[in-house]
Amino acid sequence: MHISEGVLSAPVLIAGAAASVACVGVGLKKMNYDEVPRVAVLSSAFFIASLIHIPIGPASAHLILNGIIGLLLGWTAFPAILLALALQAVLFQFGGVTTLGINTFNMAMPAVLIYYCFRGGIRSQNRWIMTVSAFCAGSLSVLLSGIIVAASLVTTGEVFVAVGKVIICAHIPVIITEGLLTVFCIGFLRKVKSEMLDSSRKGA
Repeated sequence: MHISEGVLSAPVLIAGAAASVACVGVGLKKMNYDEVPRVAVLSSAFFIASLIHIPIGPASAHLILNGIIGLLLGWTAFPAILLALALQAVLFQFGGVTTLGINTFNMAMPAVLIYYCFRGGIRSQNRWIMTVSAFCAGSLSVLLSGIIVAASLVTTGEVFVAVGKVIICAHIPVIITEGLLTVFCIGFLRKVKSEMLDSSRKGA
């Protein structure tokens, strides 16, 4: 989902940066000292998972984990994802400095939306509801990111319409994989550390 530098127009980059600054500010305001270790762990998981990527035109396909991050962090997903993207841009030239704002927004905003949509479902005592909620959270977060990335490209110019469609289609395997991975992770946390799911309410 990383958009490379030199692709998007200045207005799109500025809008993405402004939106991310505002949302990161909200995330930092909601984050307390006790949450720092959890944010750091999930930021590291995002950093490692998205290192293995397949270039697709001006973007790339890779695991994102923004569904899991959103469910566990809420608004603090923004600073967590920003930190990981910044390190990737500096250390490995994935994405870029000028696209850091828009890339952060594209991956973190779906995480926040997923949090509000499925935070109740993953805590349900009904195993079926929990499983469906976790799968939808993992898969829809990637789909939403793909749609926002495609919209970012299309807003820059109609020449990117075809590329946007390819990006969404190429992420179908990732969408399914992340849905299953989220089900496994949430199920595991329910068994061994259920307080992580309860404490994530603070990210609202």
